[in-house]
Amino acid sequence: MQTKTNPKAKTADVLRNAASRAIHYVEGARERRVAPAEKDVRNLKKFRERFPDSPSDPMKVIEKLDDLGSPATVATTGGRYFGFVIGGTLPVALAANWLAGAWDQNAGLRVMSPAAAELEEVALRWVCEILGLPENCDGGLVTCATTANFTAVVAARSALLARAGWNVADDGMFGAPPIEVVVGEEVHASLLKALSLAGFGKKRLVGVEVDEQGRMRADKLPPLSERTILCIQAGNVNTGAFDPAGEICTRAHEQGAWVHVDGAFGLWAAVSPKYRQLTMGFEQADSWATDAHKWLNVNYDCGIVLVKDGMAMRSAMTMTAAYLQAGALREPMYHVPEASRRARGVELWAALKSLGREGLCSLVERTCAYAQRLADAFREAGFEVLNDVVLNQVLVSFGSAEVTQKVIRAVQEEGTCWCGGTVWQGKTAMRISVCSWATTEEDVELSLAAILRIGGAFRS
Repeated sequence: MQTKTNPKAKTADVLRNAASRAIHYVEGARERRVAPAEKDVRNLKKFRERFPDSPSDPMKVIEKLDDLGSPATVATTGGRYFGFVIGGTLPVALAANWLAGAWDQNAGLRVMSPAAAELEEVALRWVCEILGLPENCDGGLVTCATTANFTAVVAARSALLARAGWNVADDGMFGAPPIEVVVGEEVHASLLKALSLAGFGKKRLVGVEVDEQGRMRADKLPPLSERTILCIQAGNVNTGAFDPAGEICTRAHEQGAWVHVDGAFGLWAAVSPKYRQLTMGFEQADSWATDAHKWLNVNYDCGIVLVKDGMAMRSAMTMTAAYLQAGALREPMYHVPEASRRARGVELWAALKSLGREGLCSLVERTCAYAQRLADAFREAGFEVLNDVVLNQVLVSFGSAEVTQKVIRAVQEEGTCWCGGTVWQGKTAMRISVCSWATTEEDVELSLAAILRIGGAFRS
């Protein structure tokens, strides 16, 4: 006789199995090497099989996923990952992510998920408050800073053309009045991509000279107009430097230009009394892009876009269909490119609620202090630090470009920590970004010992 299985029991068993394995992974992140071992990367080839003809046991699926996948991940959730400005994941954000996954809500319209819509709206208001931005900003949650930049640029494009009597939604861009886009010479690649998607190619951009730290020089601004989008930076991805926003915004607005801020990680400095002066003047801009999955340490993916002119944002992002009936309250999908999307606001709300102003301030100041400790140790050891360490970014050279590249590769392969490489104003450097809540003094000292040992070996 065939025994009937209880679907509810089987579902619970699969979820418990996955949760147990996930907890084991999280608890072991600090002890494991940061980059995966080569043998574990090679084992990923075992996933390459023909599509199965028959169903697979869900328990076996999770088992294979964990056994092959987990060892081949990069331990970005631990305390010794310093690459690409990738934050760890706060435990409360991970837990909220699990709950949100169980809810499986479509966060497009409020009627699809009142909880998702409300949490997103509350979280966005909190973000404006803690970053010192105008409280009447409109905003939305997207995948990343690239999409946030794109959303803001499209809103700016629509607003500036509307002033000139052109309706982009109805008439498109063919034959539209020209728009000038001004960027700093140290503009981030994600903003260039966003501008390209919005129809502004690289050859059509006007570059502004920067200083030795990558800050836009306000005295080098070109003539601006009411059809200019001026993009400035809060936190250079290499040096952490901030453009002089106050002076730039004043000049831009006198001439009717729209100012957009690419602040993927740097805007979060505003939560700290110690570093807040770096962000002074950025509140005068017209739109902002940042990430919650960087310094706020929310799960991937969670980008944030904020626009002062909410009508411009909704005009650029609204879609209409007979069955998409908007209510009287804010509708999430009318503020971002995506319609159907996951409920990112759940994890964002949980992280902000858990940390509060004091916790977020402590996170920022602690990681900045660690960056300063690293820079001081490199200088003491005789290595060249290439930037003024004003925030959480450190650039260090170990000599020639060839030697520095060898040190970077060796550090990555050794596994104690992970740091990436870059080229800053013609000089090859190791780039270190400290932004994880999980990083401790012990992590910093262990990482320093490994980097200095390897750097010293190549020097000798």
